[in-house]
Amino acid sequence: VQLQASGGGLVQAGGSLRLSCAASGGTFTGYSVGWFRQAPGREREFVGAWSHTSRRTYYDDSVKGRFTISKDNAKNIVTLQMNSLKPEDTAVYYCGAGRPIVSAISRPAMYYYWGQGTQVTVSS
Repeated sequence: VQLQASGGGLVQAGGSLRLSCAASGGTFTGYSVGWFRQAPGREREFVGAWSHTSRRTYYDDSVKGRFTISKDNAKNIVTLQMNSLKPEDTAVYYCGAGRPIVSAISRPAMYYYWGQGTQVTVSS
């Protein structure tokens, strides 16, 4: 499965962006899909994920209530809707697909496939 993340850009604080993660060469069937981000000089950190096991979404506390993950099975796309963006949301955003257990859903090492990343920059 190959993943491609898109939709990043430059937005002012308080604005919104929608990121998409598209799968090719396969589908998301049987996989959990996670969104992660990495700012310069920092480790890749968990943003949120849709769990294939529990059929639920999970979010890091820093984005809870502002970000929403949706899965479109017909289009084979997972989207990350980001509202009320803050400068600290600035990072390269990655989507990953894997089969983590729910308790490990925030761990990047649990994901087998990764997209190339898309830059999100939020200006103050």
